Amino acid sequence: MRNFEKYLDKIHRKIAKSIVLAPEGSERRKITVDKAGVQKYLGNPLFRDDDIKKASKPGMAVGLAWTSMGGDTLIIEAVANPGKEGFKITGQMGSVMQESASIAYTFVRGISAQDFGVGADFFEGRQIHLHIPEGATPKDGPSAGITMATALLSLVIKKRIKDRLAMTGELSLTGQVLPIGGLKEKTVAARRNKIKDIIIPAANEKDLEDIPEHVRKGIRFHPVERMEEVIDIAFGL
Repeated sequence: MRNFEKYLDKIHRKIAKSIVLAPEGSERRKITVDKAGVQKYLGNPLFRDDDIKKASKPGMAVGLAWTSMGGDTLIIEAVANPGKEGFKITGQMGSVMQESASIAYTFVRGISAQDFGVGADFFEGRQIHLHIPEGATPKDGPSAGITMATALLSLVIKKRIKDRLAMTGELSLTGQVLPIGGLKEKTVAARRNKIKDIIIPAANEKDLEDIPEHVRKGIRFHPVERMEEVIDIAFGL
């Protein structure tokens, strides 16, 4: 709301300036600010309708993040390159997010053999690289934990996640999905990205009451307590 008021004030100032600087004797007229007028006074939109983030191949997942602009979607990518075992992370992540990435890697490596029959040689003979694009934007916090784990598992089992699915939740080493903040802002970002399903921590289910009905409409929320539930939803297992 604060940003909305700030942009309204900016439009008002520019209109007032145009009136004051108009040539003497100019005809007074009603000023209507339409879609073209908004772009004229505020510049190009911060969020484009065609900027839809999708997990289009194995090794990708869509997460939700809180930002100063109210929320955003994150694409997380993972690839595996032949070579000595290793785990590399890039994308200007803060220390908390780097710890979450390490937890995600450890968890996925542990369940890959147990639940999906992927041998240890997969990891021993490859360097795993996890990346979050838009590296110029600093990112931190634990809420991308389940998203990073999903991207890594998607890479390992060579399976895409469900279309138009996003998620947010902190991941523990034992697979618990822990609560996060900013669910309202993240849901707004999901709607802007045409997301249809959102995986959230079960502990955040109570926060759905704070999200306006018109924002929640058409979005299915999936409260989960364990990473195994995330996997079932993401891959349709």
